[in-house]
Amino acid sequence: MARNPKIVRVVGLALASVSVPAFASSHREAPGITAMPKVDNTDVYAFRSYEPGRDGTVTLIANFQPSQTPGDGPNYFTLDPDALYEIHIDNTGDAVADMTFQFRFANTIVGGVGKTVPVGGVNQPIPLRHVGPISRPSDPNQGELETYTVGMLTGGRGLGSALLRNADGSGTTFNKPIDNIGNKTTAKYPDYADQFIYSVSIPGCASQGRVFVGQREEAFAVNTGPIFDLVNLVPIEGDSAPGANDGRGFPGGITQSDKNQQLIDQKNVTSLALEIPTTCLTGTGNGVIGVWSSASLPVGKVAARAGRNPAARFDKEYKQVSRLGAPLVNEVVIGLPHKDLFNSSKPTQDAMFASYVTNPAMPAILNTLFLAPVNSALHAKFTDLAPSNFPRRDLVAAYLTGFPNLNQLKTVTPSEMLRLNTSVPVTVRDRQSSFGLAGDDMAGYPNGRRPGDDVVDITLRVAMGRLCHPVPLKGKMTDLGLCQPSDAPTGMVAYTDGAPSSAKSLLNSFPYLNPPLRGAPRPQNRP
Repeated sequence: MARNPKIVRVVGLALASVSVPAFASSHREAPGITAMPKVDNTDVYAFRSYEPGRDGTVTLIANFQPSQTPGDGPNYFTLDPDALYEIHIDNTGDAVADMTFQFRFANTIVGGVGKTVPVGGVNQPIPLRHVGPISRPSDPNQGELETYTVGMLTGGRGLGSALLRNADGSGTTFNKPIDNIGNKTTAKYPDYADQFIYSVSIPGCASQGRVFVGQREEAFAVNTGPIFDLVNLVPIEGDSAPGANDGRGFPGGITQSDKNQQLIDQKNVTSLALEIPTTCLTGTGNGVIGVWSSASLPVGKVAARAGRNPAARFDKEYKQVSRLGAPLVNEVVIGLPHKDLFNSSKPTQDAMFASYVTNPAMPAILNTLFLAPVNSALHAKFTDLAPSNFPRRDLVAAYLTGFPNLNQLKTVTPSEMLRLNTSVPVTVRDRQSSFGLAGDDMAGYPNGRRPGDDVVDITLRVAMGRLCHPVPLKGKMTDLGLCQPSDAPTGMVAYTDGAPSSAKSLLNSFPYLNPPLRGAPRPQNRP
């Protein structure tokens, strides 16, 4: 990747001494959601399944309840039985969901008392969710079981009445595995969790799909700690290429290392994963689908949590409290006064947020911090280090419309969602580029999003104008025609937070995210 060495060097020196915005996908991204972690939507993935033999399907994953510390019991991380968790698909382009999968959860204390032990002639309920090892669904050693249903709604809004059914004929209720408590309780956790991957019959779909809900290890690569600490790093690639370990990039720049991970190897999350035959998702559109997820609570419960009406009745009217499509939008695009509003809005309402995309604040912040140091060091007279193409057509394509001839829906309605062209061939796991489209891998972000796509680095570079310069497509440098190289003087700078992302470190099969880190023994807590 060609770079302007003077700009790279001076921008890197400037970044070493001042603060830049931090990234955390959608973890605690808005003031309101910090009080409701069970419905905090952290990441959404949408991609053609790359498990061998499954490329005729699309995998959709919505993660909730961030920053789960392994072993944080005794209740661990159940989901909210009052909440409605949803994954939405628009296959026509009107920014309205043509298909919605709705997850509802139930937590049941077995027999109304859970597990008991005899104490002085009294069978006393124990204070834990289990006693003894757990090895299978509805294990008799569990005193509390978590189950769920998946409703499917086609068009409009409401509660889906058509339920996904277990393909073995056992009904419409599925079991969620207990979290990875530790080796004494859940020995061989990967084998245990695999029993909760269900083949399902989907209403109106001739082929079967699969569903899994359960705890997984975080896959989001991010290095927030040093960034929050007034940038105790130089966020420019220090090697000639990520992971080269040759020190031939920017002198003093951060290099890719697992030691820079804030979430991977540290935290777990709860995943809602679906594998759906592609033909059942695309409808009458052009093969591109728009995907986003949301979480909603009964109106009375939202009021109660806000302190407005503590005695409110939990009725069947729902209020959306979390929304997520493309990563990092509510963190580094939407302004602070409107973060909660974005979480409660629908894609059809995104016109009210358009100026945050056409005239983004983050590059302006970077320019404010770096312009004077760069001009002083270079004895230059740059007027702006940030891209100057307003409105930012490159960001409009990335976030609101999709790219022509890649991932635009049949009808183009500017709205924020992941857009996936289901006709783009799968890139097998070991050949995926973590930089997606910018890495000459058309099957990756922003064409959908796979678990191994390094969305922090991609977002940093796109925000600073990477798409104004030619990008590699099918082995050829291609001008996307959205802006000019002169519009983005630092567009070729190799911005990075130093936290590597790679599909090779993840599963090569559904549900793709790694089994969760165990609670015990420590410190090595891999299952």
